[in-house]
Amino acid sequence: MLDNLTEKFDSVFKKLRGHGRLTEDNIKEALREVRLVLLEADVNFRVVKDFVEAVRVRAVGHDVLKSLTPAQQVVKIVRDELGRLMGEGEDNSLMLESRPPVPIMLCGLQGAGKTTTCGKLALKLRRDKRNPLLVPADVYRPAAIDQLKTVGRQLGVDVFDSRADQDPVAICEEARRYAELNGYDTLILDTAGRLHIDEELMGELVRIKESLQPQEILLAADAMTGQDAVNVAQNFDEKLDITGVILTKLDGDARGGAALSIRAVTGKPIKLVGLGEKMDALEAFHPDRMAQRILGMGDVLTLIEKAEAAISQEEAAAMEQRMRKEGFTLETFRDQLQSIKKMGSLDSMLKLIPGAGKALKQAKGMQLPDKEMKKIEAIINSMTREERNNHKIINGARRLRIAKGSGTKVQDVNQLLKRFTEAQKMMKKMQQLGPKGLKGLMGRGGGLPF
Repeated sequence: MLDNLTEKFDSVFKKLRGHGRLTEDNIKEALREVRLVLLEADVNFRVVKDFVEAVRVRAVGHDVLKSLTPAQQVVKIVRDELGRLMGEGEDNSLMLESRPPVPIMLCGLQGAGKTTTCGKLALKLRRDKRNPLLVPADVYRPAAIDQLKTVGRQLGVDVFDSRADQDPVAICEEARRYAELNGYDTLILDTAGRLHIDEELMGELVRIKESLQPQEILLAADAMTGQDAVNVAQNFDEKLDITGVILTKLDGDARGGAALSIRAVTGKPIKLVGLGEKMDALEAFHPDRMAQRILGMGDVLTLIEKAEAAISQEEAAAMEQRMRKEGFTLETFRDQLQSIKKMGSLDSMLKLIPGAGKALKQAKGMQLPDKEMKKIEAIINSMTREERNNHKIINGARRLRIAKGSGTKVQDVNQLLKRFTEAQKMMKKMQQLGPKGLKGLMGRGGGLPF
């Protein structure tokens, strides 16, 4: 996500290293490059101008702390201004406090991922202990209604039964009555999109807004379209007075312009971001955390939240108890892998750890972590239970059988066993530290033989 932007910022800050103090000359040079980085990322030119000026005002004549290098000081100023630009300190949470069922209206152009985002939002709300009802109100795009029904079935979320020959406003009104009678507390309205904005589309959306008075009107904006996403947001905001934006496809080849411009240009917050194709890949937008990611500082808070959402305290306690009873075996290690997979791709998690994503990229020739995890799991699954519980019995003949069964090479099996032995020694040391040591390791995904 935004890797290109991160690399270019890092390149700018590298040039400042070695200076004893900040001067107007090196600040001017750095800001010239920052301006180019942002313009290349398709950030609105007015936003770039204001941003660079804000950084310059803070940096020129700023007392550099003795513990910081000039590069670190500039990074801090840029981080602060990036966070401010994207709305740091403002409340960008969903407004769901009104009398149920609370209508949430999603709008946007075709191809922005609006229907899929409706499903992602429903799953997120259900995990927050709400009871959402998906409402297919797009009667124009072929199979749009069927697509939302399919998404609902996959997630186990109920979908209102609408038809393509109905009026979209009537669909939404009937869905609200149905929700009131059947105990749903949230309506997620999947409205029609177009390839481009036109009066007919906007007229329909305005009628839906006037009829249902939605608590939230969220625009699904495609981050990969850069500055165009900002223009779309402006147009929808003028007609509908949107309450916020869901930025989709931020995991793709997004240059970052939309994320950095939308809040400044429209004055409306980015509330959620889509970071993958999986239905659970929808996160609350935190401007300060996004600023840290862009500057390669990682995002440990999001990583912790992912871990807490994926692994309950009961599961972690049970895993710890099992490890105390059986020891750290290939069997328990496989179970750890499966728990970690619930948090999402290892690749995406590494990018949340300060410096880890960059270090991984610099390790040329290394396989992608997720592919490596699949290989490890395949090797362990090809072992017998006895072998998983006591890896010392795995001789040459067994290694050859395991390699053939997992579609890998004997060298892969040897490498896994070597790394596992090292990890097992580390686990024994942690256990000697007592419960705190073991719990700390469990909380950090301990035992990963990488």
